[in-house]
Amino acid sequence: MNLSELIKALNVPEGPVDVVLDTDAYNEIDDQFAIAYLMRSPELCTKAIYAAPFFNEKSSGPEDGMLRSYDEIFKVLGLMGESTEVYKGSAGYLADEKTPVISPAAEDLCRRAKEYTPERRLYVVAIGAITNIASAILMDPGITGRIAVVWLGGHGMDFHDTKEFNLIQDVAAARVVMGSGVPFVQLPCYGVVTAFSTSRPELEYWLKGKNPLADYLCRNTIEAAESYASGTAWSRVIWDVTAVAWLLNRGDRFMLSRLQPVSLPAYDGQYERCPASHLMRYVYHINRDALLTDLFTKFTD
Repeated sequence: MNLSELIKALNVPEGPVDVVLDTDAYNEIDDQFAIAYLMRSPELCTKAIYAAPFFNEKSSGPEDGMLRSYDEIFKVLGLMGESTEVYKGSAGYLADEKTPVISPAAEDLCRRAKEYTPERRLYVVAIGAITNIASAILMDPGITGRIAVVWLGGHGMDFHDTKEFNLIQDVAAARVVMGSGVPFVQLPCYGVVTAFSTSRPELEYWLKGKNPLADYLCRNTIEAAESYASGTAWSRVIWDVTAVAWLLNRGDRFMLSRLQPVSLPAYDGQYERCPASHLMRYVYHINRDALLTDLFTKFTD
Protein backbone atom coordinates (compact mmCIF):
# COMPACT_ATOMS: atom_id res chain seq x y z
CA MET A 1 0.00 0.00 0.00
CA ASN A 2 1.47 3.36 -0.99
CA LEU A 3 1.18 6.49 1.16
CA SER A 4 -1.79 8.02 -0.68
CA GLU A 5 -3.75 4.76 -0.43
CA LEU A 6 -2.99 4.50 3.29
CA ILE A 7 -4.06 8.09 3.97
CA LYS A 8 -7.30 7.51 2.08
CA ALA A 9 -7.98 4.41 4.17
CA LEU A 10 -7.33 6.42 7.35
CA ASN A 11 -9.94 9.05 6.49
CA VAL A 12 -13.52 8.86 7.70
CA PRO A 13 -15.34 6.75 5.10
CA GLU A 14 -17.87 8.34 2.79
CA GLY A 15 -21.28 6.81 2.30
CA PRO A 16 -22.61 3.56 3.78
CA VAL A 17 -19.92 1.20 5.09
CA ASP A 18 -19.87 -2.43 6.22
CA VAL A 19 -18.78 -3.01 9.81
CA VAL A 20 -17.96 -5.86 12.18
CA LEU A 21 -17.83 -5.12 15.90
CA ASP A 22 -15.49 -6.90 18.33
CA THR A 23 -16.74 -6.42 21.89
CA ASP A 24 -16.28 -7.64 25.47
CA ALA A 25 -19.94 -6.75 25.99
CA TYR A 26 -20.34 -8.10 29.54
CA ASN A 27 -17.28 -6.33 30.91
CA GLU A 28 -18.79 -2.87 31.42
CA ILE A 29 -21.94 -0.89 30.66
CA ASP A 30 -20.53 1.03 27.68
CA ASP A 31 -20.33 -1.85 25.18
CA GLN A 32 -24.11 -2.09 25.20
CA PHE A 33 -24.33 1.57 24.19
CA ALA A 34 -21.85 0.94 21.36
CA ILE A 35 -23.76 -2.09 20.04
CA ALA A 36 -27.03 -0.15 20.03
CA TYR A 37 -25.44 2.95 18.48
CA LEU A 38 -23.99 0.84 15.68
CA MET A 39 -27.28 -0.90 14.98
CA ARG A 40 -29.23 2.37 15.08
CA SER A 41 -26.94 4.23 12.67
CA PRO A 42 -28.34 3.71 9.14
CA GLU A 43 -25.03 4.73 7.52
CA LEU A 44 -23.40 1.64 9.05
CA CYS A 45 -24.25 -1.90 7.95
CA THR A 46 -23.46 -4.39 10.70
CA LYS A 47 -22.23 -7.64 9.17
CA ALA A 48 -21.27 -9.48 12.35
CA ILE A 49 -20.47 -9.05 16.03
CA TYR A 50 -17.61 -10.92 17.71
CA ALA A 51 -17.36 -11.70 21.43
CA ALA A 52 -13.97 -10.73 22.85
CA PRO A 53 -12.28 -12.26 25.92
CA PHE A 54 -11.87 -10.40 29.19
CA PHE A 55 -10.85 -11.26 32.73
CA ASN A 56 -11.72 -9.22 35.82
CA GLU A 57 -14.10 -9.45 38.77
CA LYS A 58 -16.99 -10.06 36.34
CA SER A 59 -15.55 -13.28 34.91
CA SER A 60 -13.63 -16.35 36.07
CA GLY A 61 -11.19 -16.11 33.16
CA PRO A 62 -10.85 -14.85 29.58
CA GLU A 63 -12.98 -17.64 28.10
CA ASP A 64 -15.75 -17.11 30.65
CA GLY A 65 -15.65 -13.38 29.91
CA MET A 66 -15.97 -14.08 26.19
CA LEU A 67 -18.91 -16.44 26.73
CA ARG A 68 -20.68 -13.96 29.00
CA SER A 69 -20.10 -11.29 26.37
CA TYR A 70 -21.53 -13.58 23.70
CA ASP A 71 -24.74 -13.90 25.72
CA GLU A 72 -24.86 -10.15 26.44
CA ILE A 73 -24.67 -9.35 22.72
CA PHE A 74 -27.84 -11.35 22.14
CA LYS A 75 -29.51 -9.66 25.11
CA VAL A 76 -28.90 -6.19 23.68
CA LEU A 77 -29.98 -7.24 20.19
CA GLY A 78 -33.15 -8.72 21.66
CA LEU A 79 -34.02 -5.50 23.48
CA MET A 80 -33.68 -3.69 20.16
CA GLY A 81 -35.60 -6.26 18.13
CA GLU A 82 -32.51 -6.57 15.88
CA SER A 83 -30.44 -9.48 14.65
CA THR A 84 -27.08 -10.05 13.00
CA GLU A 85 -24.47 -12.79 12.87
CA VAL A 86 -22.69 -13.31 16.21
CA TYR A 87 -19.52 -15.34 16.72
CA LYS A 88 -17.65 -16.60 19.76
CA GLY A 89 -14.12 -15.27 20.03
CA SER A 90 -10.83 -16.28 21.61
CA ALA A 91 -10.79 -18.45 24.71
CA GLY A 92 -7.51 -16.84 25.81
CA TYR A 93 -4.93 -14.23 24.91
CA LEU A 94 -1.98 -14.50 22.52
CA ALA A 95 0.92 -16.48 23.94
CA ASP A 96 3.33 -14.51 21.73
CA GLU A 97 3.30 -12.26 18.66
CA LYS A 98 3.40 -15.11 16.16
CA THR A 99 0.78 -17.62 17.29
CA PRO A 100 -2.94 -16.94 16.72
CA VAL A 101 -5.76 -18.09 18.95
CA ILE A 102 -8.12 -19.88 16.58
CA SER A 103 -11.79 -19.02 17.12
CA PRO A 104 -15.03 -18.74 15.11
CA ALA A 105 -14.64 -14.94 15.21
CA ALA A 106 -11.11 -14.95 13.82
CA GLU A 107 -12.06 -17.48 11.17
CA ASP A 108 -15.08 -15.40 10.16
CA LEU A 109 -12.98 -12.25 9.80
CA CYS A 110 -10.46 -14.08 7.59
CA ARG A 111 -13.27 -15.37 5.40
CA ARG A 112 -15.34 -12.19 5.36
CA ALA A 113 -12.41 -9.90 4.56
CA LYS A 114 -11.92 -11.67 1.24
CA GLU A 115 -15.19 -10.11 0.04
CA TYR A 116 -13.62 -6.63 0.23
CA THR A 117 -10.93 -4.68 -1.62
CA PRO A 118 -8.47 -1.86 -0.87
CA GLU A 119 -11.00 0.51 -2.45
CA ARG A 120 -13.95 -0.85 -0.45
CA ARG A 121 -12.75 -2.00 2.96
CA LEU A 122 -14.48 -3.81 5.78
CA TYR A 123 -14.30 -1.68 8.94
CA VAL A 124 -13.44 -3.56 12.11
CA VAL A 125 -14.46 -1.68 15.26
CA ALA A 126 -12.75 -3.21 18.31
CA ILE A 127 -13.73 -2.19 21.84
CA GLY A 128 -12.05 -4.85 23.96
CA ALA A 129 -8.82 -6.82 24.04
CA ILE A 130 -7.90 -7.04 20.37
CA THR A 131 -7.05 -10.76 20.41
CA ASN A 132 -9.60 -11.82 17.79
CA ILE A 133 -8.36 -9.27 15.26
CA ALA A 134 -4.69 -10.01 15.87
CA SER A 135 -5.37 -13.72 15.48
CA ALA A 136 -7.10 -13.18 12.14
CA ILE A 137 -4.16 -11.12 10.88
CA LEU A 138 -1.70 -13.81 11.98
CA MET A 139 -3.84 -16.46 10.29
CA ASP A 140 -4.03 -14.47 7.03
CA PRO A 141 -1.81 -11.37 6.83
CA GLY A 142 -3.36 -10.54 3.46
CA ILE A 143 -6.53 -9.25 5.10
CA THR A 144 -4.68 -6.08 6.13
CA GLY A 145 -5.18 -4.87 2.55
CA ARG A 146 -8.95 -5.36 2.79
CA ILE A 147 -9.89 -4.08 6.27
CA ALA A 148 -9.39 -1.01 8.45
CA VAL A 149 -9.30 -1.25 12.25
CA VAL A 150 -10.73 1.30 14.69
CA TRP A 151 -9.74 0.49 18.28
CA LEU A 152 -10.56 1.95 21.65
CA GLY A 153 -7.43 1.06 23.58
CA GLY A 154 -4.38 2.38 25.37
CA HIS A 155 -4.08 5.82 26.93
CA GLY A 156 -3.18 9.19 25.46
CA MET A 157 0.37 9.84 24.35
CA ASP A 158 0.80 12.36 27.15
CA PHE A 159 -0.45 9.99 29.85
CA HIS A 160 2.19 8.46 32.11
CA ASP A 161 1.63 4.85 30.96
CA THR A 162 -0.27 2.68 28.47
CA LYS A 163 -1.84 0.39 31.06
CA GLU A 164 -5.44 0.61 29.91
CA PHE A 165 -7.67 -2.45 30.41
CA ASN A 166 -8.20 -3.37 26.75
CA LEU A 167 -4.49 -3.06 26.05
CA ILE A 168 -2.86 -4.66 29.08
CA GLN A 169 -4.94 -7.83 28.78
CA ASP A 170 -3.17 -8.66 25.52
CA VAL A 171 -0.21 -6.42 24.72
CA ALA A 172 1.02 -8.92 22.14
CA ALA A 173 -2.25 -8.64 20.22
CA ALA A 174 -2.09 -4.85 20.20
CA ARG A 175 1.48 -4.97 18.89
CA VAL A 176 0.51 -7.43 16.15
CA VAL A 177 -2.37 -5.28 14.89
CA MET A 178 -0.64 -1.92 15.19
CA GLY A 179 2.58 -3.21 13.64
CA SER A 180 0.90 -5.08 10.78
CA GLY A 181 0.48 -2.09 8.47
CA VAL A 182 -3.32 -2.34 8.53
CA PRO A 183 -5.01 1.10 8.39
CA PHE A 184 -5.39 1.75 12.11
CA VAL A 185 -7.33 4.36 14.11
CA GLN A 186 -6.66 4.64 17.85
CA LEU A 187 -9.04 6.19 20.36
CA PRO A 188 -7.02 6.46 23.60
CA CYS A 189 -8.85 6.23 26.91
CA TYR A 190 -7.34 8.41 29.68
CA GLY A 191 -6.52 11.83 28.36
CA VAL A 192 -8.91 11.67 25.38
CA VAL A 193 -12.06 9.55 25.60
CA THR A 194 -12.42 10.32 29.31
CA ALA A 195 -14.19 13.45 28.09
CA PHE A 196 -17.14 11.36 26.91
CA SER A 197 -19.07 10.99 30.15
CA THR A 198 -22.68 11.28 31.22
CA SER A 199 -24.55 11.61 34.52
CA ARG A 200 -27.64 10.27 36.26
CA PRO A 201 -29.82 13.33 35.49
CA GLU A 202 -28.89 13.14 31.79
CA LEU A 203 -29.55 9.41 31.61
CA GLU A 204 -32.93 9.75 33.27
CA TYR A 205 -33.95 12.77 31.18
CA TRP A 206 -33.02 11.24 27.83
CA LEU A 207 -33.60 7.51 28.32
CA LYS A 208 -35.82 6.59 31.25
CA GLY A 209 -39.22 5.26 30.22
CA LYS A 210 -38.63 5.67 26.48
CA ASN A 211 -38.36 2.01 25.38
CA PRO A 212 -36.96 -1.33 26.68
CA LEU A 213 -33.47 -0.65 25.30
CA ALA A 214 -33.31 2.88 26.71
CA ASP A 215 -34.59 1.69 30.10
CA TYR A 216 -31.97 -1.08 30.23
CA LEU A 217 -29.11 1.27 29.36
CA CYS A 218 -30.28 3.87 31.85
CA ARG A 219 -30.78 1.41 34.71
CA ASN A 220 -27.60 -0.54 34.00
CA THR A 221 -25.41 2.58 33.92
CA ILE A 222 -26.87 4.12 37.07
CA GLU A 223 -26.57 0.85 39.00
CA ALA A 224 -22.96 0.44 37.91
CA ALA A 225 -22.00 3.98 38.93
CA GLU A 226 -23.90 3.81 42.24
CA SER A 227 -22.07 0.59 43.12
CA TYR A 228 -18.81 2.51 43.58
CA ALA A 229 -19.74 6.21 43.72
CA SER A 230 -22.99 6.43 45.69
CA GLY A 231 -23.35 9.76 47.47
CA THR A 232 -21.00 11.61 45.14
CA ALA A 233 -21.62 13.84 42.13
CA TRP A 234 -20.55 11.06 39.79
CA SER A 235 -20.22 10.96 36.04
CA ARG A 236 -19.69 7.81 34.03
CA VAL A 237 -17.55 7.50 30.91
CA ILE A 238 -19.19 5.47 28.15
CA TRP A 239 -15.95 4.85 26.31
CA ASP A 240 -16.85 2.42 23.56
CA VAL A 241 -19.38 4.61 21.75
CA THR A 242 -16.55 6.77 20.44
CA ALA A 243 -15.05 3.97 18.34
CA VAL A 244 -18.33 3.53 16.46
CA ALA A 245 -18.70 7.31 16.22
CA TRP A 246 -15.42 7.68 14.34
CA LEU A 247 -17.10 6.07 11.32
CA LEU A 248 -19.75 8.82 11.50
CA ASN A 249 -17.29 11.67 12.01
CA ARG A 250 -17.75 13.47 8.70
CA GLY A 251 -16.69 17.09 9.01
CA ASP A 252 -15.06 16.33 12.39
CA ARG A 253 -18.45 16.72 14.04
CA PHE A 254 -17.73 14.30 16.89
CA MET A 255 -13.95 14.30 17.32
CA LEU A 256 -10.63 15.64 16.11
CA SER A 257 -7.73 13.49 14.98
CA ARG A 258 -4.36 13.59 13.27
CA LEU A 259 -2.08 11.35 11.26
CA GLN A 260 1.13 10.29 12.99
CA PRO A 261 3.63 7.42 12.92
CA VAL A 262 2.53 4.31 14.76
CA SER A 263 3.79 4.00 18.33
CA LEU A 264 3.63 0.43 19.62
CA PRO A 265 2.70 -0.37 23.22
CA ALA A 266 5.75 -1.92 24.82
CA TYR A 267 5.66 -4.59 27.51
CA ASP A 268 6.97 -2.11 30.08
CA GLY A 269 3.81 0.03 29.94
CA GLN A 270 5.20 2.72 27.64
CA TYR A 271 4.98 3.46 23.92
CA GLU A 272 7.84 2.82 21.52
CA ARG A 273 8.30 3.79 17.88
CA CYS A 274 7.21 1.11 15.42
CA PRO A 275 10.20 0.02 13.27
CA ALA A 276 8.06 0.18 10.11
CA SER A 277 7.10 3.82 10.90
CA HIS A 278 3.85 3.68 8.93
CA LEU A 279 1.10 6.17 9.67
CA MET A 280 -1.96 5.70 11.86
CA ARG A 281 -4.80 8.04 12.81
CA TYR A 282 -4.78 9.23 16.42
CA VAL A 283 -7.90 10.79 17.97
CA TYR A 284 -7.01 13.55 20.42
CA HIS A 285 -10.29 15.37 21.18
CA ILE A 286 -13.95 14.34 21.67
CA ASN A 287 -16.85 16.75 21.05
CA ARG A 288 -18.82 15.37 23.95
CA ASP A 289 -22.08 17.29 23.60
CA ALA A 290 -22.53 16.68 19.86
CA LEU A 291 -21.86 12.95 20.17
CA LEU A 292 -24.01 12.45 23.27
CA THR A 293 -26.92 14.24 21.60
CA ASP A 294 -26.68 12.01 18.53
CA LEU A 295 -26.41 8.91 20.72
CA PHE A 296 -29.43 9.66 22.89
CA THR A 297 -31.53 10.79 19.92
CA LYS A 298 -30.96 7.52 18.07
CA PHE A 299 -32.03 5.52 21.11
CA THR A 300 -35.32 7.35 21.53
CA ASP A 301 -36.51 8.26 18.01
